[in-house]
Amino acid sequence: MKIEPFALERWMSGIETLVHYNISAGGMSPLSVHDLLALEPAEKREKLLNDLLHASLGYSEARGSLELRSAIAATYRNCGPENILVTTGAIEANFLIFNVLLEAGDGVITPYPSYQQLASVPRAIGCDVAYWNITPQTNFRYNLAELEQLVTPKTRLIVINTPHNPTGATLNAEELRHVYALAESVGAKVLSDEAYRWIALPDNGNAAPPIFDFGPAGISVGTLSKALGLPGLRIGWIAAPVELIQACWGMRDYISLCPSGLSDMLATLALSNRAKLMERNQAIIRQNLTIVQNWLEAQSAIFTWEPPQGGVLSLLRYQLDIPSLDLADKLAREFEVMGVPGAKFGFEHFLRLGLGQDPQNLAEGLARTSNCIRALREAGTPLLATE
Repeated sequence: MKIEPFALERWMSGIETLVHYNISAGGMSPLSVHDLLALEPAEKREKLLNDLLHASLGYSEARGSLELRSAIAATYRNCGPENILVTTGAIEANFLIFNVLLEAGDGVITPYPSYQQLASVPRAIGCDVAYWNITPQTNFRYNLAELEQLVTPKTRLIVINTPHNPTGATLNAEELRHVYALAESVGAKVLSDEAYRWIALPDNGNAAPPIFDFGPAGISVGTLSKALGLPGLRIGWIAAPVELIQACWGMRDYISLCPSGLSDMLATLALSNRAKLMERNQAIIRQNLTIVQNWLEAQSAIFTWEPPQGGVLSLLRYQLDIPSLDLADKLAREFEVMGVPGAKFGFEHFLRLGLGQDPQNLAEGLARTSNCIRALREAGTPLLATE
C-alpha cells in the first residue's frame, strides 16, 4: 500500500517541541499514573501499585485481557468480550477495519474535513471516496440530505465521526438511525469513530448511543486517548460482530500483535473509574467554556466561533489577512502557542480550538494569541475584506 503523507501529524510533529501552551488540544488534559491510582480508595492503592511494579513485561493477551474487554463490552448493548478487540489506539482500529472490509473500487463515504486517516487509507486501498461535507456553508453541522445523495449501490462503508473532529458537529440518535438505515439499504456498514464518546457539553443533553447498539451493520471504534485523557496508554478498541473481530484480529497479527500489558492494566483501572474521570472532565470543560467566551468577547473584532455541539473541538474563524499556516507558525515560534491551522483541514482563516486542556494553560495560550494578533496588526497586517 502506498499512502499519501499525513499532513496534520507531519506538521504537529515539527511544532510540538516548540510550544508550551496548546489552544488546539485534541483531547482532555492528560492524567498521570499517580492521578489514576488516586481515584481508588487509599486501602486499595498500595496493592494496585504493587501489582503494577510486579507486572510481567512479557507479551500480553493478543485480543486484550478478558477483564479489559469485558469492561469495554459493558458500555454497549448486547455486547460481550468476544465482540471487542483491543487495539493500539483508535488509529489502528480504523486501519484494520478498512483493510478487512474494503477492496479497490468499493464506495466509501467519509466526513470532510476529518482526521485524515478516515479518507487516506480507503483511498490508498483503491476505494472511491466521497465526502460528506461539514463546512461553513452548513454551519459546521451534518446535513443528512447530502448524505442521501452520496449513497449509491457501490457504497460499502459510511464513516462517521461524532462528536466530530475538528468542528464539534454531532449526530443525535434519530439521525444515527437514519444513517444506519441508509447503509442497510445498500448492504453497507457504518464505521463510527467515537473518540469523543462520553463527553457531553453543558446544556447540550445526552450524547447519542454508539453505532454498535443499532445492529450488526454498526461498527464502533473507541479510545481512551481523547475523552478520558489517557493518550499515552495507546489503548483503543473495535466493537463489532464476532466475524469482523476475528478477521481484524488476524490482520492485527501482522501489525502490533498485542497491546501493552501495563497499558491494559491501567486501562481497566481507568474504565472502572470512568464516572469520576468524566466528572473531572466536565469541570475542566465548564471552566474552559467560560475562559473562551470571555476571551472571544474581548477579541470579537478578530475572532468568531461556532460552539461545538459535542466533544471538545471547534474551529475559530479570524479576520486577519494572513494564511492559517503562517499564523500557526508565528504562534508556535514566537509565542510558544500550538494553534492547529485550518489549512490542515482544508479551510483557510481558521484555527482549531480545544476545550479539554488544563484551564491555566488554555488561558495563557489565548492571552499569547491576543499578543500575536496585536503584533501582526501593529506590523500592518490588514483585516480581511468584507463581502
